[in-house]
Amino acid sequence: MDAHDHNAFGPFEVAVKTLCAPVANGRKENQDNYLLVDGSGQAQFLRDQQPQHTQYVQWPTGHLRLAILDGMGGHANGRVTAEQAVAGLLDIPATTNIGSLSDALERLHHRLHTELHHDGAEPGCTLTLLEIPPVGPALLFHVGDSRFYAIDTQGASALTIDHVPATRLALLGMLDPHDWYRQVHEYTSNQISQAFVLGNSLSVTGRHEPLGAGLFELHDGNLPVFLRGKGDRRTLDLHSGYTYLLSSDGLWHVRQPQPFVQRWSQLLTRTDLSLDEQLDQTFAELSQRIAAEPNNRGDNTTAIAFRRR
Repeated sequence: MDAHDHNAFGPFEVAVKTLCAPVANGRKENQDNYLLVDGSGQAQFLRDQQPQHTQYVQWPTGHLRLAILDGMGGHANGRVTAEQAVAGLLDIPATTNIGSLSDALERLHHRLHTELHHDGAEPGCTLTLLEIPPVGPALLFHVGDSRFYAIDTQGASALTIDHVPATRLALLGMLDPHDWYRQVHEYTSNQISQAFVLGNSLSVTGRHEPLGAGLFELHDGNLPVFLRGKGDRRTLDLHSGYTYLLSSDGLWHVRQPQPFVQRWSQLLTRTDLSLDEQLDQTFAELSQRIAAEPNNRGDNTTAIAFRRR
């Protein structure tokens, strides 16, 4: 972690790592971004692919904000879009209410959609954000196919749902749990059905309808039974004994993602190493796996790991 006081995150140990590419011949630009806000209101993020710092005004003591953003590589200005989304997050005050947080992020989405969608450009980014008040549950807001994981010595469990074509089919009753899991978690795909700033096709009913300009929230009222409890905007308790991970999809960009994902239960739950060291080891193993796969150039990879001290 760069230039952050580790103790400023209060009861949590927090680590962040970002790579343009895990292998030498990979991507040439890091379109990922992240935001760390510690308990004193000091914020860390990327601009022009370099770590930057700023200070929130009137930030509540002990309140934390963690976010991962992945600029859409196949769309124009992915890096710039992620940077502008972070700049918008810096204008949103701390909150302990999921409704207020959702409203503020909806307004930011619509503003950036209006400002950046012109001349045929369709930029976007993922956004998976956690607001962690000093008292009470954490607030989760999720758009896209970055993920939030809970990891213990038994395995790694995704706490978010990827906004991808398979999820749209599941919403329509066209995929069962096994097929949805296989398509989303056992294969690597670059297709996405919703992104921050971009809009969504999750709510589109016809094959040739244009993208919806707004965001389509997944919640227990519209999710199939097997995905309920993992809605996009909800409160949740953060428990001792787990390492939590926010990550862009570069971290599982291998031919068979699940064997590596389940390795995280050994790589990211050690008590004899700091989370900084454990993230370094996880990224090193990712690089080895990608290098062993012909024609796999990897992807931008960014992760925030945290756990209760």
